[in-house]
Amino acid sequence: MSRAKRGGEGKGEGGGGGFWEQVSTLLIAIAIALAVRTFVIEPFRIPSGSMLPTLLIGDHLFVNKFVYGIRIPFTEVRLPALREPERGDVVVFTVAKDAGITVPADQRPGLATEEFVKRIVALPGDRVVVRGDEVRVNGERVATRPLGEVFADERGHELELREVRQGERSYRILDDPVRRVPDPPPLTVPPGRYFMLGDNRDHSQDSRVWGTVRLAELKGPAWRLYWSWDFNGSWAALLNPLTWLDLLVGKTRWDRIGDRVH
Repeated sequence: MSRAKRGGEGKGEGGGGGFWEQVSTLLIAIAIALAVRTFVIEPFRIPSGSMLPTLLIGDHLFVNKFVYGIRIPFTEVRLPALREPERGDVVVFTVAKDAGITVPADQRPGLATEEFVKRIVALPGDRVVVRGDEVRVNGERVATRPLGEVFADERGHELELREVRQGERSYRILDDPVRRVPDPPPLTVPPGRYFMLGDNRDHSQDSRVWGTVRLAELKGPAWRLYWSWDFNGSWAALLNPLTWLDLLVGKTRWDRIGDRVH
């Protein structure tokens, strides 16, 4: 005659098996989230005004990491791409930083890295000449026209809005009539590298200052905004409920959430 087991002796429901099942489910969920971040999309926050008016300080966006070919972690190997980077793409990429000085990541591999977002203006092999407001690629002037409007930046400075047409793409940039970034020498973009400019042309540290970026450092094109608010403070400030109330009531840009990055 068989006897029933005492409670807790088996590994059925209510035993230790339930705990380990929950742990394994959590680990699988974490692994999936990390895989998505590594191979599919990655979040990025806009911390500065170098890409105004396209991207505002406090915009949060997703980077599409498989368009240019997924990079295998800890290597420079990429899987086949959906397409090559194009002129006009807004791209998130990695640079190296040394005491506040920016350099291409491959030139100083031992330095700490940081993520930038800029717009590709010239491709490998292109001849680039920048003279003030005028940009020429392969001898052809990148067409711009004034829109007759002004845009106030985060400091309240009024900048002129201009429309740029490059190939089949058009986008808006800002022009500061009282400030100029020094003109770089004419450049032929080396193979496998890209020339970047910020849309806020006179308030952007970009390829005019620190050079070109390798394909290996491109994370991917900026894709879509998933959040936007007028906040550039520390994460510690978000622990204050009053900060959240102020953001949600008056400083969240609800109309930008879900927008594609052009």
